[in-house]
Amino acid sequence: MNFEQSKLLDTLPKQFFANLVAKVNKKVSEGVDVINLGQGNPDKPTPDYIVKSTQKWVADPQTHKYSLFRGLPAFKEAAAKFYHEKYGASFDPEKEVAILGGSKIGLVELPWALMNPGDTLLLPDPGYTLLLPDPGYPDYLSGAALGKVKFATVPLLAENNFLPDLDAIPDEVAQRAKFFYLNYPNNPTGAVATPAFYQKLVAWAKKYHVGIISDFAYGAIGFDGQAPVSFMETPGAKDVGIEFYTFSKTFNMAGWRIAFAVGNEDIIEALNLIQDHLFVSLFPALQKAAIDALTLPARDAAIAKIVARYEERRNAFINAAEKIGWHAFVPQGTFYAWMPVPTGYTSESFADLLLDKAGVAVAPGNGFGTHGEGYVRIGLLIEPERLVEAVERIAKLNLFN
Repeated sequence: MNFEQSKLLDTLPKQFFANLVAKVNKKVSEGVDVINLGQGNPDKPTPDYIVKSTQKWVADPQTHKYSLFRGLPAFKEAAAKFYHEKYGASFDPEKEVAILGGSKIGLVELPWALMNPGDTLLLPDPGYTLLLPDPGYPDYLSGAALGKVKFATVPLLAENNFLPDLDAIPDEVAQRAKFFYLNYPNNPTGAVATPAFYQKLVAWAKKYHVGIISDFAYGAIGFDGQAPVSFMETPGAKDVGIEFYTFSKTFNMAGWRIAFAVGNEDIIEALNLIQDHLFVSLFPALQKAAIDALTLPARDAAIAKIVARYEERRNAFINAAEKIGWHAFVPQGTFYAWMPVPTGYTSESFADLLLDKAGVAVAPGNGFGTHGEGYVRIGLLIEPERLVEAVERIAKLNLFN
């Protein structure tokens, strides 16, 4: 007996990274020592204090029952307290915090929960992608497809430090938009937002009645002594939007699938309501561990160690690349570097050349959209020595002046 899948699934974007992984695996199977700079998965373990906490809570029989549908009140209180401590933003734990099984869930659910088929979803795609639109997460488009809503794209360009030029958004597009997805620190560029930009964004959102969806996945990872700015630090931000915060990058907990959202009460309620019908929140032991991750004294030292590691890697890679004439947009956050493609190559042909001739895998920028063409994304997710070795291999191809 054969069953056809829903035609709705045909509208989903193709997973561009699946093709990259296949190419890398083929080279590895041929015995090539591939230095993989194309990945985006934290490479180090979760801090020990969180692992030990989780072990304790998993062993507690009281955590083996169903969670409350909208999560443990203590977790929501810890999330609100964390935001107040770090960003000076205050939230009602019951009305302005939503617990999520990873931020992807909320980001994909949101169009279902808040938009009607045919509505326009305004994505901050500078043209980086139809597959993985900037700010670099393909599931923004997945949410639009599953929610059957239309979308428009907004260019993020180097001349504007990869921030959207709000003044350049056509009035007719802004008038039709309901929500605007943003991601700073930004994947794939490593750009960060400024307080002045967010102030302007709040005013723009109020003018056009557009909800702002801030994906703060790399919120803890800022360099040169500068902590990334949260959208929620901005006066009036809670009036117009929400922000997603994930444990995946801050605490190297990508596989644990823990996150939360804070902000506008109406948007949070919509997320909570749809989750009432899809989930029974998270395993209570993980929620207990998440509380400990946010509140135990070891937190700040653990985060600082993670950030210092990525900054060391950034510096090693950027310095090595500069020596061979490969000039970067120096990232101020995330664990990526956004590197220009040499003359005569597309992002795809350059990535293929590096893999075939140097044994170095990078993510071609065209996988992030039309304005991603001309760049490749470097994942700073291996040790500095291997990053330098990757540049040395590339240098032998004599591609840069």
